[in-house]
Amino acid sequence: MDIIKTTEGTVLNLALEGRLDTTTAPQLETELKGSMDGVTELNMNFEKLEYLSSAGLRVILTAQKTMNKQGKMVIRHVNETIREVFEVTGFIDILTIE
Repeated sequence: MDIIKTTEGTVLNLALEGRLDTTTAPQLETELKGSMDGVTELNMNFEKLEYLSSAGLRVILTAQKTMNKQGKMVIRHVNETIREVFEVTGFIDILTIE
């Protein structure tokens, strides 16, 4: 998985490419832990994300909990496969997806 990170003041933008699974979830978790201080808006672009496992969902949920205290988190450009994972798991109700 590739993570493209950009920051604009207190806005953190992450674009994920590839698979977010057991192997790659720790990579995203490390990136988020090192980047969240002072962030008031987290935007995640899933346009090129091909697969999402339960390990990836755990990292996303942790990020959402952090951002509930600091500001807001938005997930953008979700394809049908990933949207279905969010719907089946109930994450569609707790995440902001555009």
